Amino acid sequence: MTASSPVTPPSAPRTGSTKPPFWRNIKVLRILAQVLTLGVVVGVIYVLQSNLLGNLNRLGISTKFDFVYSSPGFSVRDSGFDPQGQDATVWRMILVGVRNTAAAASVGITAALFFGTLIGIGRLSSNWVLRKLTTLYVETFRNIPPLVIIIFVGTALFTAGPLPLFTPTNPPGEIGIPGTDDNFLIYSNTRLGLPSLMNGDGAGTFWVVMLIALAIAAVVWRWRTKVSEDTGKDHHRVLWSLGTLFGIGLVAFVVLSGPVSFSFPAVSESGRVIEGGIATNDGYLALTLALALYTASHIAEIIRGSILAVAKGQSEAANALALSGFQRYRFVILPQAARIALPSIINQFLNLTKNTSLATVVAYPEITALTQSLIGNDQPAPQMILVLMLLYLSFSLTISLVLNIVNRRFELEGRT
Repeated sequence: MTASSPVTPPSAPRTGSTKPPFWRNIKVLRILAQVLTLGVVVGVIYVLQSNLLGNLNRLGISTKFDFVYSSPGFSVRDSGFDPQGQDATVWRMILVGVRNTAAAASVGITAALFFGTLIGIGRLSSNWVLRKLTTLYVETFRNIPPLVIIIFVGTALFTAGPLPLFTPTNPPGEIGIPGTDDNFLIYSNTRLGLPSLMNGDGAGTFWVVMLIALAIAAVVWRWRTKVSEDTGKDHHRVLWSLGTLFGIGLVAFVVLSGPVSFSFPAVSESGRVIEGGIATNDGYLALTLALALYTASHIAEIIRGSILAVAKGQSEAANALALSGFQRYRFVILPQAARIALPSIINQFLNLTKNTSLATVVAYPEITALTQSLIGNDQPAPQMILVLMLLYLSFSLTISLVLNIVNRRFELEGRT
């Protein structure tokens, strides 16, 4: 018999902790790295702030914000701002700049989205001429700085363009409404006049009712959508919603005895300004048009890529249902492409809003141009620039908030 080999008894399990020491623990190291980074950032900010405050105190420049209630000492083009009025303060002028920036950004965003969508679809057209023209547009405007486009539009269309002058001896062009003495459009190289609504007695109540009507129309829109989803019938939500909105508005208009009316533009007796309607200047038109053209070239590429990202089977299914080209895009392709495109389009909207700061080259008084003018009129530069930064931050955060809510609404819900 052979001797059996000794059996080694199993080792007893360790009772001590198996965690690494804290200086090798990845969680601890991450926390320490974040604390260290935060400390460095706070330290840099403290050093910069101390340096700034020290230099301002040495130069005798106040760090207070009470200057916003002082008089700016100059007027703002085409704003009605009277520098001699009792409420003519720096803060009021800043609000004028905010209004002008919002006017340029909102119209520019709307125009850029509209033209960008059409151009993006055109780049996928089977028509060779249309496809090449839209490609030429995109490759041209996308590769030119927006500042150059603004200068070109301001010079080519207005300063040296074909539009008529606006002087007492050279009247502007006028397009009248047939059968009336009213003007539909007044145009020149410095002014543009269009009809507008004019508030009268009871206008405040009327607009409150219209806001309520808009909320009711939104509820009707959702109701018709749910009816369509439950029954499969046509929703006709656009007709129902608009009918609700205009129906309530018509009743309010009659009950309040016409609280609003149309105001039509007309050249003043002096031949220098436009009276009535809504008037704007060449700086606003050049800025808005140039930024819309530039941003549309980027949005067109986003739309094109998003359409190509939609599964090919969706188009084949639409063709199998005998949908027309318009119906295919309206009901099948674009709704799905919008989900893909919206996050990138949000960035383009933000870029357009920030690019309004280039309006100084066409003398349009938005917040950056007015801030520069206020600093040139002995207002404290650090505080003014801080206010300017906060205003642009507010614009960006507001646009992001609204469009991110829309984006979440468009997102597909996954199944668990």
